[in-house]
Amino acid sequence: MPVINVKMTKEDGGATLKQKEELAKGITELFSKIFNRSSSNAVVLIEEINTDNYYIGGESITKLRKKK
Repeated sequence: MPVINVKMTKEDGGATLKQKEELAKGITELFSKIFNRSSSNAVVLIEEINTDNYYIGGESITKLRKKK
């Protein structure tokens, strides 16, 4: 059973349920097509990370974006 992890920053309130469903469906279809495997067992996990918890070069994305 494939488990596909998607991590993304939570921006402007985060992704909607519809967006997440479309993303999971698209990833599942692409996986099935590329690997010629059934999509019925594919698991997609979507994790939204608050920009206060995402750091580059020791600074949070929140702070880096405020600098711009």
